[in-house]
Amino acid sequence: MPSKELRNVLVATNKYQVKGTLWIECNGQRYFGPGPAELLQHISTTGSIRQAAMQMGMSYKKAWHMVNMLNENTASPMVIPQTGGSKGGGSVVTEEAKTMIAWHMELRDRFSRFLESESLNM
Repeated sequence: MPSKELRNVLVATNKYQVKGTLWIECNGQRYFGPGPAELLQHISTTGSIRQAAMQMGMSYKKAWHMVNMLNENTASPMVIPQTGGSKGGGSVVTEEAKTMIAWHMELRDRFSRFLESESLNM
């Protein structure tokens, strides 16, 4: 239930919603959020940073930068690039990355429930 002061400010017939975007920062910089999570999922599916970037409409350079930033700020790499050769190269998403994706999805769900709850209280 909104406070009396808030009820006096808002128009009773309008529908208000609390919105927000969730991301994790590392040393003051955006580190992990919907973009990196989606990129990791696409890399896991395609086995390729380039293919993942194409599926997201992202430049390869930006995707590579994102992968490097993720790898540089974790205890062990999230993506292991493999050079070409007889196996043709590609990239492997590590179990640590899958753990981070799952944790982020759970955190995002809790955040969404919080936003919905606050919206109902307006």
